[in-house]
Amino acid sequence: MPYLLTHFWPGGTEKQYRVTLDKVTKAAGGARPELFHAGGATDGGILIVAVYESKEVSEQFVAETLMPLLPIEGGLVGPPQERGAEVVIDTLPG
Repeated sequence: MPYLLTHFWPGGTEKQYRVTLDKVTKAAGGARPELFHAGGATDGGILIVAVYESKEVSEQFVAETLMPLLPIEGGLVGPPQERGAEVVIDTLPG
């Protein structure tokens, strides 16, 4: 079942997000396992949303690729606030 994962990095900037995304993509061999990825500035930080094939794929990517890279020089600082959920609706009608 598809899995939705959000990371909120308090105090994060777009520049830090771009540095982090670049390093993580390179560490993943040039292709991250996300089906969908978006990130942007919001009140007080950066919010990242990703959809994975499953919770297991998400957990493996975070544990084996993302977290071992941290901290990334010039990248997002500190652990993110994380939330996840199984996707209930994966397409819009119409």
